[in-house]
This record gives sequence, C-alpha cells and structure tokens, in this order.
Amino acid sequence: MDTEYITDQTFEPTDGEKLHLVKGEYENCRFNNCDFSNCDLSGIRFTDCTFNACNLSLAKLSQTAFRDAVFINCKMLGLQFDTCAPFGLSFRFENCILNHSTFYGTKIKKTRFKDSNLLETDFSQCDLSESIFLSCDLTNAIFDSTLLLKADFRTSVNYRIDPENNRIKKAKFSLDGLPGLLQKYDIEIVR
Repeated sequence: MDTEYITDQTFEPTDGEKLHLVKGEYENCRFNNCDFSNCDLSGIRFTDCTFNACNLSLAKLSQTAFRDAVFINCKMLGLQFDTCAPFGLSFRFENCILNHSTFYGTKIKKTRFKDSNLLETDFSQCDLSESIFLSCDLTNAIFDSTLLLKADFRTSVNYRIDPENNRIKKAKFSLDGLPGLLQKYDIEIVR
C-alpha cells in the first residue's frame, strides 16, 4: 500500500473538532490548535513540521518519526518519546508542558527546551549532549546515567543531577543551581 505524502499544508481544525491524520509522511506542515490527545500517531513521519498550541497529551508515539519538529505552546503530558523512531529524532520545544513524559534512552543531542515545564520527566540513559534548557522547570525530573556533556542549565530551576551518576563534563550551571548538584550530600549551602 502506498504511503500518503503531505507537504506544505496548514491544519487548523474548527472549534472542538478532533483532527484525525492519515498514516503517512508530513513534511513542512503546520498544525495549529490541534487536539491530538489520546490519538494514535504511531508510524507517522513528521519532517520539518511545526506544532503550535496543540494538545498531544497521552498520544501514542510508537515508531513515530519527528525530524526537526518544532513544538510551541503545546500541552504534551505523559508522552513516551522513547517509543519514537530513533533515526533522525530531533525537535525543539518552546513554552511547552512536558510533565510526566519520558525520553528514556533516546539520543537527542543539541535539543533546545525553552520556557518549558518538565516536571517528573524521565531523561534516564538519554544523550542530551550540548542540549539547552533555557528557563525551564525541572522539578523531580530524572537524570540517571544521562549524558549531559556541554549541556546548559544556567537559567533553569529545580533540577537534581547527581554528578557521580551522570556525565556532566563541561556542562553549564548557575551558582543558584548548585544545591541541585549537591543535594545527595545533605549539606547546607549559605551565601
């Protein structure tokens, strides 16, 4: 069966209408105010696509391909990015809510997270080398055996990263973030 190939289209459903995508490849498409919550997006390929003000919470992402995808002002609760197609997996997030999502074991170097909430998000065994967390809230985010080489956390808050359990060589942190690196030692940091 032939795969649908959709390019250079903008999808804007009418109020309250749920958008159902055909399985296929979407290239250079824009999705505005779309509700994909609890939808099955498995096997769909998104290349150079932008999602603006969309709800993707609890969508199924088995072998979904995101290549240079951009998410702006999106609600993305409980997503399992670890089930996405790994080849070329790359995206950028701005002003998104990614709480309770998992990136377990993904290789997503140079990913940019800006003004986003990543509460209880799992980054275990993830390669986040050279990624930027710009003004993000990382309350209870999990970093376990995570590659954070040259990652930048200087403007983010509430992270807890064990330097002995994660590779953080040349990663950047602010002085205010020191407690998040030293918490396991139960020491008091005073100014």
